[in-house]
Amino acid sequence: MSRGGVFLGVDVGTGSARAGLFDEKGKLLGSASSPIQMWKEKDCIEQSSMDIWLAVCAAVKSACSLASVAAEDVVGLGFAATCSLVAVDADGSPVSVSWSGDARRNIIVWMDHRAVDQADRINARNSPVLQYCGGGVSPEMQAPKLLWVKENLQESWSMVCRWMDLSDWLAYRATGDDTRSLCTTVCKWTYLGHAHMGQWKESDSRDMEACGWDEVFWEEIGLGELVEGNRAKIGRSVAFPGHPLGSGLTPATAKELGLLPGTPVGTSLIDAHAGGVGVMESVPDAESKADLSDEEAICRRMVLVCGTSTCHMAVSKNKLFIPGVWGPFWSAMVPEYWLTEGGQSATGALLDYIVQNHVAAPLLANNAASQSVSIFELMNKLLSLMSHEQNMPFLSALSQDTHVLPDFHGNRSPVIQNPKE
Repeated sequence: MSRGGVFLGVDVGTGSARAGLFDEKGKLLGSASSPIQMWKEKDCIEQSSMDIWLAVCAAVKSACSLASVAAEDVVGLGFAATCSLVAVDADGSPVSVSWSGDARRNIIVWMDHRAVDQADRINARNSPVLQYCGGGVSPEMQAPKLLWVKENLQESWSMVCRWMDLSDWLAYRATGDDTRSLCTTVCKWTYLGHAHMGQWKESDSRDMEACGWDEVFWEEIGLGELVEGNRAKIGRSVAFPGHPLGSGLTPATAKELGLLPGTPVGTSLIDAHAGGVGVMESVPDAESKADLSDEEAICRRMVLVCGTSTCHMAVSKNKLFIPGVWGPFWSAMVPEYWLTEGGQSATGALLDYIVQNHVAAPLLANNAASQSVSIFELMNKLLSLMSHEQNMPFLSALSQDTHVLPDFHGNRSPVIQNPKE
């Protein structure tokens, strides 16, 4: 029986692809996940777009089955993903970004730090665009990674037709429309959204000619060829998140996903920022009683999104330049608001590191395998048992006297010490 009005969200994180189905009121009807592969070799961390797409298809089909949602029930689809860099050729086939030459490995994962030297050289130029990303690019952003590929993998560099953020690639794979998102391009590609949308001022140093790409910047850093041909390789068209793409799902991708051709697909978001939209749109009781306008309320909230990394995000009507803190990014999360973003590069990844290097790790892994569960499911069972035995009012009370300083693995925000200390 058709229920209608179901929305599908697909989120590709660092370790898995997840699909969630929601009704018109936002109630979760069902979800499923599928693991994705990763290759790690020193500072190089890579994935496969083909592997990720297969995981997305598996998660979507499983979620629809578990929730008893028919293809005709799904009225819209949106993608969110990590800000990883995808390389494909003119046919959409993967192009290797790996020293190994393995064509499957066509994604440089967001947390890959191979391009530290390239980031330092870009930042040394002090381009005006850098003031819009905290004063300098991070090796986690795309310009340094692109420069690394050009300098180290010339054959791959010459083969690539499109360089895309992973969430944009997913939307392109689904619809054939390679329109990029303001979220991805502004946050990770130095795209100046306020210039694109007519918010540029002459005092901002350069006349952008109603285009958010600073072509002088790309030429200065040695990547001028990326702005040739109306910037076809990095984005000819950029739109607000949620903008309808093409004619929706193509017949081929609809069949792969188990959905109907033409199902609407919106322009994507970075995964953390997709979570941020939901938090920003929530209205706590205290705020509703304070008689704040929507504009005042939304500027008084901070989003904390946790996963492999952690992002702290806040929005404002005026741009804020804070050295070492990413942004201000115009309309990158909430339309016509400036986003400021900090956080820590490794949080969930730290848990993995601690678990894997603990003396009890082999025993834990064996026990989990014998029970056919993941080590995290097993640990959650142990924590629930401990909480019950100690009569704790809730699970997290187990850690009420435990304090962790997890910055030994890097952070995104500046650490400011008291000069008197």
